[in-house]
Amino acid sequence: MGVPTATRPAPKDQRDGAVRTRPAGSAVVVLGLLAAAFAVTSFVVPKSARGPAKEEPVAAPVAPAAVRTVRHTVVYELLGAHGAGNVTYAGAGSALTQRAEVTTPWSTTFTQAGPAGRSAFASIAARNPGPGELRCRIIVDGVVVAEKTAKEPGRLFSCAV
Repeated sequence: MGVPTATRPAPKDQRDGAVRTRPAGSAVVVLGLLAAAFAVTSFVVPKSARGPAKEEPVAAPVAPAAVRTVRHTVVYELLGAHGAGNVTYAGAGSALTQRAEVTTPWSTTFTQAGPAGRSAFASIAARNPGPGELRCRIIVDGVVVAEKTAKEPGRLFSCAV
């Protein structure tokens, strides 16, 4: 006596002796997917993976041009009969200096460094205590570059370049 074996019933299509086949549309879909995958891959893969690339020439680094520094001698002068008040001026390195009162004639001299081809910044302001005139002058390297006179007592005025 043997052991009975179970058999599977045949699919409904094969019961009549017909063989089931896949429709041709499935093959077209699979081939279309493969073609799309190939197209996407060819655009996504980096160019270096496709072979040696042409090397671009590299530009040499450009060093900044050296700027020549020059020195200027700057003189501020206040001239008048009754002194000056509230004197404020830009000194060496453009540092502001203030004096409450000075007797006239008054002057101060300093050296200012800066790039060649540029004029030096210079500025002085003062109050005329009056009566009479108060004159300010700025002299750079021996040349008067600014001059102004105030006649009204109590007036604040300035010279600048």
